[in-house]
Amino acid sequence: MQFSTDILIAGQWRRGAGEPVDTVDPATGRVLATVHAASAREVDEAVEAAAAAVADPAWRDLPAHERARLLHRIGELTEQAADELSAVQTADTGKTLTETRALALSAAGTFRYMAAVLETAEESVTPSRGAYVTVSTHEPIGVVGAINPWNSPVASDAQKIAPALAAGNAVVLKPAAWTPLVSLALGRLISRALAEFRLPPALLSVLPGSGRVVGDALVRHPLVGRIGFTGGTETGRSIAEIAARKLIPASLELGGKSPTIVRADADVEQALAGVLFGIFSSSGQSCIAGSRLFVAREIYDSFVGELVERVRKLRVGPGTDPATQVGPLVHHRHRDSVAAYVDLARSEGARVLCGGAAPEGEPYEGGAYYLPTVLDGLANTSRTCQEEIFGPVLVALPYDDEDDLVRQANDSVYGLACGIWTRDLRAAGRLARRIEAGTVWINTYKQFSASTPFSGWKDSGLGTEKGRDAIRAYQRQKSLYWGISDHPLPWAN
Repeated sequence: MQFSTDILIAGQWRRGAGEPVDTVDPATGRVLATVHAASAREVDEAVEAAAAAVADPAWRDLPAHERARLLHRIGELTEQAADELSAVQTADTGKTLTETRALALSAAGTFRYMAAVLETAEESVTPSRGAYVTVSTHEPIGVVGAINPWNSPVASDAQKIAPALAAGNAVVLKPAAWTPLVSLALGRLISRALAEFRLPPALLSVLPGSGRVVGDALVRHPLVGRIGFTGGTETGRSIAEIAARKLIPASLELGGKSPTIVRADADVEQALAGVLFGIFSSSGQSCIAGSRLFVAREIYDSFVGELVERVRKLRVGPGTDPATQVGPLVHHRHRDSVAAYVDLARSEGARVLCGGAAPEGEPYEGGAYYLPTVLDGLANTSRTCQEEIFGPVLVALPYDDEDDLVRQANDSVYGLACGIWTRDLRAAGRLARRIEAGTVWINTYKQFSASTPFSGWKDSGLGTEKGRDAIRAYQRQKSLYWGISDHPLPWAN
């Protein structure tokens, strides 16, 4: 497979002036391509061109329904290229082709959904309290900086680009340095759509590079009026501090250590399948992974015992193999980080019920693989239970009653997601309200809808993505007053 390594700077495809970064196939360790990152100067060039593009009458004066047509076209092109985008993302991230194709189609759906929202968006005439007519309206912010991680790039890119363009902005996207290829491929599709509509090409730039150089320059740039960030909590804090000093909005989708709860009355087969999928799909490299498993004490031994047997049977292999259930981790350095956490768990007294090592044998040589791992014997207060591992590592804990469960589940700095497995819908509803998390799944897990807002509580984030209000989050509200009185203002004479 051939990969284009030019990057998109201010509407132009060219080699970046920054340092070269090898993108590596995590299944084999082989270099796929070498992409030259953007420099700080090129960030400045892209942002200034984006500001000019926002002010261009061709974009500034484009009616909302015409912007919706553009988004529909991007969605169409993305869906048509789903197989190509899937192959590129699998090569770059190691994810299975089944998952990466679903992510590409999700991205297409996001563009179509935001187009539909834009078509039906309304401004409001507010109740008057005098001789005037008042209207609340919304206008674009200008230049939006979007910074995304390496675990699900194409879907994350769409979640920021689609509402930002729908709102009338320009976007400067920084994909992760390890996985830039699919973001660049999506950028080519969007560039094609912009050209078809004869719109300014600088409405989108795609600038791979490190957070230290590209990310920092983007966040600090005086012409960037909003930041959308998905990634680690500590980086999110730094971005929030800069945004606060600039007095600009920022949405932050950050880390998680999500509890999965199995009540004694759960459908065991359904719960086993859901727990497996919730943590081991994406090789655990998901902010909403169900990484803490709480099981009612009366069924703990039998449930965890059966779970471990099924985990041992999960098929580990390259994402290109249709039989693979757990692919490699994204990078060897990340695999080593996950392994270090399992070593930490051992030092804290954990029992390794299965996994706990890299797989051996010829099929795994050179790859960044790690076996699906189940741990128990730890207190919820241990570092292993409190810190985000971001890999195929599940910690199992028993609970005694609902109050004990809620106390343990909420004893975390994170509040991103939760799963509940039970036949008792009243108990499910009660638990869902008591758990401190932005998303709660009941008898399912890792299901998403572009129409449903997604947010994190506590250290898991700030602001929301998706849903009807996503476009408004990329706009500024403005109030208009029309005087309708024939008389002058009270003291005008």
